[in-house]
Amino acid sequence: QVQLVESGGGLVQPGGSLRLSCAASGSFNSIDAMGWYRQAPGKERELVASIRSAGTINYQDSVKGRFTISRDNAKNTVYLQMNSLKPEDTALYYCNADVWSRYYTKRSYWGQGTQVTVSS
Repeated sequence: QVQLVESGGGLVQPGGSLRLSCAASGSFNSIDAMGWYRQAPGKERELVASIRSAGTINYQDSVKGRFTISRDNAKNTVYLQMNSLKPEDTALYYCNADVWSRYYTKRSYWGQGTQVTVSS
């Protein structure tokens, strides 16, 4: 059983910044990839950024150069630093984690989401 709790969302003006956090808790052996997804009204959920435990990082093209993903493995926490925010970044942001159980099975978990709204 794993829980992912996101925080850090809010309302910000265009060009502003926010930092999202997601902490994993519960019973598990380790976490492989962690990532951030977002979903705007009427649109499909899309990958924003992901990071593996060893450090390999992927970004959606639209956020490259503006967003930075990082993680603290000791705290089982992933972060998303969002700079130069645009109205098109407005969405519900979800944390995702690929978790290894003590029986060496992998399962994907999702957080409840945190709202990011970019407007003037």
